[in-house]
Amino acid sequence: MLTSLFKSTTFTRNVVLTLKTVQLSILCLVILFFRLTQATWWLLGVDHNYQPMNDMGSPTDSNDSIHECHKFQFLNDIQKDKCRNDKMIRTLKSGAKLGIEECQYQLQSHRWNCSVIHEADNVFGKVLTIQSRENAYVHAVSAASLAYQVTKACARGELHNCSCDGKVRTRSTKGKWQWGGCSEDVKYGADFSREFADSVEDQLTPDGLMNLHNNEAGRRLLKNSMSLSCKCHGVSGSCTMKVCWRVLTPFRDIGDKIKEKFEGAFRVKPVRRSENKPLSHNNEKAPKLRLKPMMKEMKKPTKKDLVYIEESPTYCDRNETFHVLGTKGRVCNKTSDGPDGCKLLCCGRGYQTLVREGVDKCNCQFVWCCRVQCEKCPYKRDEHICN
Repeated sequence: MLTSLFKSTTFTRNVVLTLKTVQLSILCLVILFFRLTQATWWLLGVDHNYQPMNDMGSPTDSNDSIHECHKFQFLNDIQKDKCRNDKMIRTLKSGAKLGIEECQYQLQSHRWNCSVIHEADNVFGKVLTIQSRENAYVHAVSAASLAYQVTKACARGELHNCSCDGKVRTRSTKGKWQWGGCSEDVKYGADFSREFADSVEDQLTPDGLMNLHNNEAGRRLLKNSMSLSCKCHGVSGSCTMKVCWRVLTPFRDIGDKIKEKFEGAFRVKPVRRSENKPLSHNNEKAPKLRLKPMMKEMKKPTKKDLVYIEESPTYCDRNETFHVLGTKGRVCNKTSDGPDGCKLLCCGRGYQTLVREGVDKCNCQFVWCCRVQCEKCPYKRDEHICN
C-alpha cells in the first residue's frame, strides 16, 4: 500500500511539473508573439538585436534579398513579399534610416528627441504606445522617407519594377518648355509606401486609423514637394530650347513641412458612425470607425494634417516603462524661449552652468595649391545642463 501511495504521489508530482513546464512554454510563446507583433519595419534603419544590419552600400542580388527579407521576423508576409526585388532591401533600410535621422534632427530641441532605444521593439520604445503628436510625427515622417527613397531609387534605375515617370510628358507646358530628362515617379514611391507601411495597421482600431491617417499625410506632403528642374540648350549660352523634368526637393525641406504639421496637429477622438442606430439583420457589421475633432468648435483636419488621440506626457522624468529618458543632463539654451530653452527643457528644475574649454579651427585661408590652412584658437564657453 505504501508503495502504491508513493507511486501515486510521484505521478502527481510529475503531472504538476509537466503542467508548469507547458504553462511556462505558452507564456514564453505569448511574450515572443507580443514582442514580434509590436516590432516595426523601422528596425531596418538601426543595428538591432534581431539581425545585424548589413552595409547599405554592399552589392546584393535578388536571391540574397529574398533570403534576407525572410530573416526579419518583425516584417509581415506582405512586407517580406514587397522586398523580394533586387536591391529593394537596401532601399528599405535607407528609407527607415532617413526617417529616424530626420526625426532626430527636427525634434532635437524637444523634451522627447527621437532617442533610439536599442532594446525596444519599435526603435523608439513603448512611448509610441501613446497615441500622441510625437507618435503622429514618427509615422508621417517614416512613411514619407520610405516613399522618398523608393522614388529616388527608381529614378537611378536601381529597382526593376519602376523607372522614370513617363506620364508627366503628356501634360501641356503651353510652349514654355519641353519635357525631357528623368522625372521622378513619386506616385510609384507613394504607392509602395502605402502598401508596405500601411499593411501593419488595422483601420478598425483607433490607433490603426490614426496611424493610417498620419502615414498618408506624410506621403501627401511629400508629393506636394515636387519641383521643376530645367536646363537650357542653345548657341553661346542662349536658351533656345528649355528642357525640364520633375524632381523631389531635398528631404530636409519635406521634414520641415511635416514638422510644421506636427506643431499644429489636431487632437481627435474615435467615434462610430450611426452608433445610435441598431444594427440591421442584413448588415451586422459594426458601424465604421472615424476620427472626429475633439471639440465641435475645431475645424476638421485635412488629409495633410497630423492627428493624435492622446495628450503627450511631459517627458520630464525618466520612465523605464515607456522608455522615456527624461531631460536630466540635457544641454539647454539659456537665452531661448523655445522648446530648447532652459525653462521649458529643464521642466522648472533649474540648471547648472559649466565652463567648457577646447580648441577650434579659426582664421582659415586657402593656400595655393591646394589646401586650406587654419590656426588653432582656444575657447571657453558656458554650457547649461538641466538638473
